[in-house]
Amino acid sequence: MPNIKSAKKRVRVNATKAARNKSANTALKTAIKKANVAIESGAADKAELVKLAQKKIDQAAAKGLLHKNNAARKKAALAVKLNKSNA
Repeated sequence: MPNIKSAKKRVRVNATKAARNKSANTALKTAIKKANVAIESGAADKAELVKLAQKKIDQAAAKGLLHKNNAARKKAALAVKLNKSNA
């Protein structure tokens, strides 16, 4: 445990940010999984779930949780899966 005041604050701030990032990452992964399951099962609302997942991916990229190229790759993969299931 740090003794210096600023180091103590840094530990608290890092813990808060880690919790927030973990929550956002979990929500992102859940949205992507729901979209993939909907595509594979042929659900009626699969396009809507893909759109929601892509929105979550964009939000994560904006917050710095994902690199912009990583986000683009994830969105493209979802779009390809959706288009293949519609064809």
